[in-house]
Amino acid sequence: MSLLAHGRCVRCESEVSAAGLMARINRTFVLTLLIVASSIFLLFQLFNYRQYSSKNGLNGLSSRGYLSGKEAHWHLLKKFLGLVHRFKLPVFLVDTASLNLLSQDAVLYRDSQLKEPHCSFLCTHRDFTTFALLGNLWKYDAALLDAAAERGLELLEIHGKDPRLNSMDDLTAKQIPLHFLFRFNSRLVHVVVLYERSGNYLWHGPLRLKDSMDRTFAPFGKLDFGRHAGAYDRPELILTTLDGLDVRIPKNYTRFLHEHSSSRFLECRCREAKAFYQLYPEDTSTEAMDFRMRAKSMLHLASKVLSVLGVPFWLSSGTCLGWYRQCNIIPYSKDVDLGIWIKDYRQDITQAFQKAGLPLKHKFGKVEDSLELSFQGNDVKLDIFFFYDEGDIVWNGGTQAKSGKKFKYVFPRFSLCWTELMELKVRVPCETEDYVMANYGPNWNVPVKTWDWKTSPFNVQENGIWPVREWDDVIQVY
Repeated sequence: MSLLAHGRCVRCESEVSAAGLMARINRTFVLTLLIVASSIFLLFQLFNYRQYSSKNGLNGLSSRGYLSGKEAHWHLLKKFLGLVHRFKLPVFLVDTASLNLLSQDAVLYRDSQLKEPHCSFLCTHRDFTTFALLGNLWKYDAALLDAAAERGLELLEIHGKDPRLNSMDDLTAKQIPLHFLFRFNSRLVHVVVLYERSGNYLWHGPLRLKDSMDRTFAPFGKLDFGRHAGAYDRPELILTTLDGLDVRIPKNYTRFLHEHSSSRFLECRCREAKAFYQLYPEDTSTEAMDFRMRAKSMLHLASKVLSVLGVPFWLSSGTCLGWYRQCNIIPYSKDVDLGIWIKDYRQDITQAFQKAGLPLKHKFGKVEDSLELSFQGNDVKLDIFFFYDEGDIVWNGGTQAKSGKKFKYVFPRFSLCWTELMELKVRVPCETEDYVMANYGPNWNVPVKTWDWKTSPFNVQENGIWPVREWDDVIQVY
């Protein structure tokens, strides 16, 4: 073979070898790209699944080295309850989602027998759990903040004015703790502080953030408590085991949930009442003071009778006006006025009041139309007006005994809130000013001592006349 031919063979072999090498490099590069792309895709899928499991409380990834949603929440609750035990905080569960899961004592018993950590009741579809703290049984300890930090818990405290110390004489009540929020890895324990008020009920304040506070700290708009102040009867508590943790709950949690649905509380408007009395000085005569005391006794007695019967009521007419305008009973009104929905009427109401020492003074109307009851106390009359629902409005009726004429008092629809008057927790229309203005007109803030129930009310309408044949039933005066 010539040297030329040999050189060509060597070059051919070199070219074939280089081509093979390039092919192998290309295959390796492509495989590497595929592996990298697949790894990125898998990591992306893993991240999405982790986010989804944290949001929805799945337990599937705990074996991979981090806690799932429910497990993370359970550990937060364990940290929180450890803190509660250390500081002897009198807390109990008020979380509406958790309490709604409790249906039978047998369910609680079966749960208490489970030995492994789990989260069936305290971990719900939400990222927070709510407890209440009995403020009158607890003294604030600043070390709570440091102890929470030691457990890895972030703490946000919400303070507000103490309404128990607020009055027309002192409008600068001191600040008290109203809400505590403990956060751990975006999960939350909300603690609502309940204080005992003079009417022997529990009250919590609204959750109001100051401008300097972090509004992303918690899902404030989703919390069960804090959009407004609330009032509750004191619940009986029992200690039980939920999800392997010792927790106190209301014994009658169904009743507590029912209370929560209508717990909104309105404070007396002390500032406006003070301004009213500056224009119209308070009557402090012996007669006025005596009437207020007798009216207070009447109000407490009426509340007791109706509470035993399970009949809800609210302050109406002049009694409602007195609370809203001057935080007190109007001394020249000479009666106590209550409202009751006609659907809540019971035939034994009259008998119950008479048994309590309040004889029936008159009964006007009938259940189907314009029912009104009046009871006579010790120089104080109790008037009960029954309200009827009629589309966009509600109304109560009136009857003139000597003529049989009917009258109708029309109000815009309203809901009911709690308040306190004369050391008693009572209901008032939440839309109080609309209610008062409907009855007394735009000048409701000006005292009127001469009042004709047939012509003076701003919302009175003539409503026909009772047939003479019905008078014996619909006009009863004693």
